[in-house]
Amino acid sequence: MKKQLEDLGCSFDWKHEMSTCSPEYYRWTQKLFLMLHKEGLAYQNEALVNWDPIDKTVLADEQVDANGCSWRSGAKVEKKLLKQWFIKTTAFAEQLLDGLDDPTLIDWRDIINLQRHWIGECDGYGFQLLTSASIILRLWTANPEHFKDPNAFVVLKTSHYLAKDKSNSFSITIENPFTGTIMPVIFSDAPVFADKCDVYLAAPSFRDEDKELQESLSLSFFANEELKIEKKNVEQMRLQVLETAKRLRLGGYKVSSKLQDWLISRQRYWGTPIPVIHCDMCGVVPVPDEDLPVILPEKSEIDKNREEALKCTCPKCQNPNAIRESDTMDTFVDSSWYYLRFLDPENTKSIFDENVISKVMPVDLYIGGKEHAVLHLYYARFMNHFLHSQGLVNCSEPFSRLLVQGMVMGRSFRVKGSGRYVQEHEVEIVNSKKNQAVLKETKEPVVMTWEKMSKSKMNGVDPTDMFRDYGTDTTRLIILADVAPTSHRNWSSATFPGILNWQKRLWLTVNEFCELRSSPEEVKADINSKEFQEEEDKMFDARNFYVKGATFNYRHTHQLSVAISKMQGLTNSLRRVAKPVMRYSKQYERALASQIIMLAPMAPHFASELWSKFASASNRINSSSTELQWDKDVLSQKWPEIDQHYQLDLAIKVNGFENCCIKIPRSHIDKVTHNDALDLAFNTDSVTSYLIDKKIRTTNFVLYPGIEAILNIYVDKVKEEKKTSSEKATEDVGH
Repeated sequence: MKKQLEDLGCSFDWKHEMSTCSPEYYRWTQKLFLMLHKEGLAYQNEALVNWDPIDKTVLADEQVDANGCSWRSGAKVEKKLLKQWFIKTTAFAEQLLDGLDDPTLIDWRDIINLQRHWIGECDGYGFQLLTSASIILRLWTANPEHFKDPNAFVVLKTSHYLAKDKSNSFSITIENPFTGTIMPVIFSDAPVFADKCDVYLAAPSFRDEDKELQESLSLSFFANEELKIEKKNVEQMRLQVLETAKRLRLGGYKVSSKLQDWLISRQRYWGTPIPVIHCDMCGVVPVPDEDLPVILPEKSEIDKNREEALKCTCPKCQNPNAIRESDTMDTFVDSSWYYLRFLDPENTKSIFDENVISKVMPVDLYIGGKEHAVLHLYYARFMNHFLHSQGLVNCSEPFSRLLVQGMVMGRSFRVKGSGRYVQEHEVEIVNSKKNQAVLKETKEPVVMTWEKMSKSKMNGVDPTDMFRDYGTDTTRLIILADVAPTSHRNWSSATFPGILNWQKRLWLTVNEFCELRSSPEEVKADINSKEFQEEEDKMFDARNFYVKGATFNYRHTHQLSVAISKMQGLTNSLRRVAKPVMRYSKQYERALASQIIMLAPMAPHFASELWSKFASASNRINSSSTELQWDKDVLSQKWPEIDQHYQLDLAIKVNGFENCCIKIPRSHIDKVTHNDALDLAFNTDSVTSYLIDKKIRTTNFVLYPGIEAILNIYVDKVKEEKKTSSEKATEDVGH
């Protein structure tokens, strides 16, 4: 894959290359885990977990799709009771929810809604209490003050995994840390449980229905005393419970009833080893920093004698029979913070240098698939919020701008009867429009469809084949053309000729330009004539128009397919001019230079060849201008600027629809303020006439420096007041 990226000519800085599976990297993932553990945010607990029967490992809730299948293997997930490690992401639920309103977030669109839905409304509080069965029970309640009820008890659904052994109805209890009393745990489906919640805190002193439930379940003998409740005391009780919970690290943070903690334990050899030691004398002991990284013994040793291979000395009491944790972390833990390590990858003293981080964070642009909206993106946000709370990162939100790329779809072929995938060369296409095909050998019908590229579906495209057949830059342009990065793409060779023809036309244009410039006075033109000046003006307009469009889509929308379309438009303008214009026009020379420079980020090798030829042309017209560096290569050129006297648009939109465009010279548009735009709009007839019966709700101004400005006006229609009969009569008399 790295070789193909190099062949593709991607300008990655390989000095910053990291491998998250190397001990040099995961040493710091382990350090991060220990930081979380120290703050009470990493803990171990028995839980009913999602088990992938194919990968034979546990999955977090986020890694199970809507159909109950594994995100990786696609297998139907099973439920299993295991002791696992968790990271308490729920402790940051409210921060993560509020962070979605951060004004620094740009273009997050529906991803914000996906994250909001996953986190849920933080309308209650999460607590973690130890049961008499030595299991930590997560308890959610909208009313923390109910813990102050000395008669409180806990109800679990009959489907709860702790119900597996309930021969003695009151065998499980919880010590209430807020009253010092014992809370019985009973199993019943009678209460109204919160969404996705199978635990209920009953408070008979606060709720009549809980009092009735207490009596119906014969729990009166657990009653301790009557609690007198006054409204003025309820808020005080709530604050006391929350303060105590936070002090004892029992929770007390705002969270939705459905959000669960991040389950990170994995029962597989690959992955970062969890850096803790289990000691009979000391319990769970964190591995000291100086002993990191923890590297598990060879797999063959573990398979031979697991206990002996994992035996170690307890760093706390020197017990020689302590056992090293064998679970590894979910690989999403490694990828949840790599963007920070990337900035300081060679640091051997600390996880990263905070000064380096503060200079460049947050990340300007995050490019990722929609499938990670509640996976990598959620975990990375949590980790950054945590590190921000520790004072190690300068911003709480790690990613400013979001670009959710579409899937590249390949045409797949599946035998209708068996569902077996076959390769394209095994198939005879009968009717491509109707997706009809047959297997060449047996003539069995074949289902043709567009699906996400994958090896199992045999519908992928090997980049190496593309490089061999078309070359690097053509491959790059083919990848970027046709659709926006955010859209799905049906990969088809039918789209290739458009790019190939464009490249040929560019090559011809540059060669013709050089030939004409080097020719003697064979091509004559009166450069002072009206006709020639009109052609100059056309090239001036074409250059500025297409430079504006390409720059806007490169820099602001990231719609690279549209940037290509704009550049192709400039090529069409260059191809239309007569030979005398090509030979003598200053604006033509500037436009052709701009064309090659704008092409360079997408096709650097091809653009370099074009520029080399272009710069060799004789009889330069812009030779004294500082706009072009004739003695330097194309990658050293300045990005083309819009000319100062070119007229740019101040678009006035009302409720999202364009009302009018006010033309402003390039030299002035960057100085236009929100108030200036309002003044111009309210002095324009089309705007004022439209707003006669409207009430302005709000306005908003967006400036794209050197390109355009947009004033958005949002209005409501003014409702006509109903007139009284006397008012109507007065009007009639007046008429």
